[in-house]
Amino acid sequence: MTVALVGAGPGDPDLLTVRAARLLAHADVVVHDALVGDGVLALVPPDAEVVDVGKRPGRPVPQELISTLLVELGRQGKQVVRLKGGDPFVFGRGGEEALALRAAGIEVEVVPGITSSVAAPAAAGIPVTHRGVAAAVTTVTGHRRAGEPDIDWRALARVGGTIVVLMGVAQRAVIAAELMAGGLAADTPVATVHRATTDAQVVDRCSLAGLCDHPVRSPAVIVIGPVAALDVTALLDSAAINAS
Repeated sequence: MTVALVGAGPGDPDLLTVRAARLLAHADVVVHDALVGDGVLALVPPDAEVVDVGKRPGRPVPQELISTLLVELGRQGKQVVRLKGGDPFVFGRGGEEALALRAAGIEVEVVPGITSSVAAPAAAGIPVTHRGVAAAVTTVTGHRRAGEPDIDWRALARVGGTIVVLMGVAQRAVIAAELMAGGLAADTPVATVHRATTDAQVVDRCSLAGLCDHPVRSPAVIVIGPVAALDVTALLDSAAINAS
């Protein structure tokens, strides 16, 4: 009995790992999150059972229910793929599901995926680290459950480097205010990447002070720091044109 926790990457099916694609091709059941791209789901065999357990506004799916479902499916001896956007262990609750499965005596295979915290900025031409600009990157969630400790944004402001916020669209005004209170300048560059690596990708840029009023569609990755002003792909395209 084995359940595979598979990272689906940022959305583009071409960015799946070979192992992920092989597991999908032979899956009996695919249990997927809301952020898994349609192109990735199109790779699921037509005779496989597909279960959508994505957490959406107004439709919270309890994590305990998901873990119970995975245990039940695993005990049936089916080829089960738990498909998660990005990487299973980067704010994907993969650790909790792996522990629940192992406690039930079910083997777990973890297949890493490209996390959107790196892929989304890269798709927008933004290197999260860049010599002379940012020597460190911090990935943080903007969403906390009731009862969990708040993120110390003011402390993060003092760390330096690049801050990448996942699931932070709804809290962007609070995040911006706290980072400025911690010492980040109001004109610190910010980039938001919506639906990264897909045909629906939208990249917007603003200042940290302007983030609260800037229209941002969810899901989006928020990149904060000097690198957010860069677009190295545009520079490369320009250099290629000039060279020709």
